[in-house]
Amino acid sequence: MNFEYIEIEKELIPYRFEIELGVELFEMEINYNLVHDFFTVDLHKDDEVLVYGEKITYEVPLFEEVFDSRFPGPTIIPIDESGQEQRVTFENLNVTVFLRLVNDL
Repeated sequence: MNFEYIEIEKELIPYRFEIELGVELFEMEINYNLVHDFFTVDLHKDDEVLVYGEKITYEVPLFEEVFDSRFPGPTIIPIDESGQEQRVTFENLNVTVFLRLVNDL
């Protein structure tokens, strides 16, 4: 297995960026809910919204419930490799918790 990470630039939130996932180009938009301390992601491909407001939940693969052939090949899992964290927060995202890309190639 090959592991890579998606870096989230928290100081830019809300923001949108292009990202190559597998062999396809997508756009992701990252948002933050200050009141409840969680992040959401919107996923776009070819100007089509594939997912709007997917909550980034610790150890739960993104887009798992709505996945179809339009979605990226790699699985995206928010995880802390050290096992210290239990949830994704503003304080720990890109510090101890990272969005890990898992390619089963």
